[in-house]
Order: sequence, then structure tokens, then C-alpha cells
Amino acid sequence: MALTLFSRTRTATEPEHTPEPWPETGETWKPEGVIVTQRFLGLAGAVVLVYTADAGVNGTYYAVACLGCSYRTRYKDRDNPIYSEQAGGEIANAHAAQCRALPRDLPARPDDDTAREIVRRRLNAERRSDYDAMVYLTSFHLDRLALQRSTEWIEEELQRLADEQPELLTAKPRTYGTGTEFTILRRPQR
Repeated sequence: MALTLFSRTRTATEPEHTPEPWPETGETWKPEGVIVTQRFLGLAGAVVLVYTADAGVNGTYYAVACLGCSYRTRYKDRDNPIYSEQAGGEIANAHAAQCRALPRDLPARPDDDTAREIVRRRLNAERRSDYDAMVYLTSFHLDRLALQRSTEWIEEELQRLADEQPELLTAKPRTYGTGTEFTILRRPQR
């Protein structure tokens, strides 16, 4: 890695920050709605990411995903989300140390209909039969690499679904703070 001692003046046409290419892939991939904080290289070259999204009302959470295999997690263990970048790095490093997956192409940004289907699938996965469930933006962390959408887009889609499908999702002003609180209604009894 080269160390630059003196910086040069940018020209008016250069962006303020030019993303550095990933040494593993040569890409400068920056998916919308995702903040990649660490990258690890698996045994056969697959990239394992530690990433987060905008901090939510409950703070910042991290997720880990392998771009070579299907490994994804947002939990440190069964009941504890990944609260720190360090914990995410430990999980990603452990996966990379044993993953033999070959690198795959970076995921393409889906069209809006496909992204909406990803949101609906997540809501159905979070839906319960015995109680109504709050929707937390952290529930979408595992889907962020596939969605490649901003937090605002996800919130707008949740509001649209609440308007169109009130039997599935409700929206109301947040009790504390600002914003909207979404609730997935329990599955109807048959």
C-alpha cells in the first residue's frame, strides 16, 4: 500500500472522494443503502463483507455476507444482533478462514418490482401467527445487498404497502421521536 505524503489539489471536475478499487475484484462497487466497513478474502477468493446501513432509532447494527456462497447473518449468536464492527469482523474473518467458495460477480441492482418483492418476502418472513410484530429497519440488513436501496426507499415502500395492504401492514407516527412506526399484523387464523 502506497503512502502519500503530499496531497495534490483536486481539479473542479474531480469528485471529492474517489472510491478505491477493491484489490480482490478491481471494482469500486458501492451499493446504495449499504456502508461496507470491512472486507475479508475467503480461501478460494470469495469476498466476505461486514456492512451496515444508516443508524436507526435503536443504533447501528452490522451484518456479514459472503459474496461467494450463501452465508449471511445479522446475529452474533442466536439472540444477539451484531452491535459492533469488531464483532462483525470476527464473524466475517472466521467465515473467510473456512469458506472455499469461488468469487461470483457482484450483485446487479434489481429493478423496482424485484426490490419490492424482496421487501414483501422479508415482511412475510417476519410475520407471526400469534402476535403483531414491529418492523425494524434492521430486519432488512440481510436484504440490503440484494435490495441496493436507501433507507428512505424502504420506508416509502413500507408506507405504500401499509396504504395498499392494511390487512398486512399498518403505519402510525412513532410514539417517541420522529418518523413512522410500522407493524406487521398477525397471520389470520384458518
